[in-house]
Amino acid sequence: MNQIDAMDKLVVEFSRLPAVGRKTAQRYAYFILTRTEAEVKEFADALIDAKNKIHYCKICANFTDKEICDICAREKKDPIICVVKEPKDVSALEKVREFNGSYHVLHGVINPLEGKGPNDINIRSLLERINNEKIEEVIVATNPDVEGEATAMYIANLLKPLGVKVSRIAQGVAMGSELEYTDPATLSKALSSRREM
Repeated sequence: MNQIDAMDKLVVEFSRLPAVGRKTAQRYAYFILTRTEAEVKEFADALIDAKNKIHYCKICANFTDKEICDICAREKKDPIICVVKEPKDVSALEKVREFNGSYHVLHGVINPLEGKGPNDINIRSLLERINNEKIEEVIVATNPDVEGEATAMYIANLLKPLGVKVSRIAQGVAMGSELEYTDPATLSKALSSRREM
């Protein structure tokens, strides 16, 4: 493989990252090429180390390098579970610093167009947690788009017969937006103004 092929391969790999186009991928590739071999090895080792050590928390399915994530390990929590689509949504909501419950990560939403139904996301363990942890309220904080709303309604219909209060984050979060890109003040308002479903 000659140098041009190696460079093209590096650009292609960087362009696989979310929201990274060819020009940004080229900038990343040039940056890597200007680093020392030791710096590049450190970067590569960090990627491999993260891939090998980080897994799902056995309680909430958030990313962690321990058996149970730090949030689930907190001693004093409110009997509330906030249900989110992905681990990055937990990070966004934690920045608000106004929620003292625990989380449940679905790892997706119901999306018939992509062939994803309720059995394809992490809902079964949510039911187990509600039975085992004496949960009083579930806040559904999926994205305010068609799939997020469908998932929220499905969860609400599933949980209401169990006698658990089910609420939805308020619409301070714009329809079609992603939680990870929403500012903390808006997320804080959405959490405090949640509505029962």
